[in-house]
Amino acid sequence: MAQILVLYNAPADPAAFDKYYRETHIPIAKKIPGLRSYTISSSTVQSLGGTPPYLIAELSFDSTEAMSAALMSAEGQAAAADVPNFATGGATLLMCDTKLV
Repeated sequence: MAQILVLYNAPADPAAFDKYYRETHIPIAKKIPGLRSYTISSSTVQSLGGTPPYLIAELSFDSTEAMSAALMSAEGQAAAADVPNFATGGATLLMCDTKLV
C-alpha cells in the first residue's frame, strides 16, 4: 500500500478553506484513478511539538506504482493544480509505502 499525507497549514480564512475544500477540491481529488481511500482529519489536529496542521488528508493507493501513475494522470495534475486556490497557508505532501505491522 502507498499513501500521500497532505498537511495543510492554517489558512488565512478558515471558513473559505473549509467550504472550497469540501465542495470543490475533494470532488476533484476523488476522481484520481487508482485512489483506494480518501480520509481527512475530523477534528482539530493536536501536536506534541510545533504548530499543528490545520487539516490532514490521507490518500491511499494499492502500490507505489499506482500512486505514481495517479499523480501523473490528468486528474492527479488537476488536483495538484487546485491546491493554490484554497491552501493560502501552504501545504506539505508526504509520500510513502506502508505495511501492517
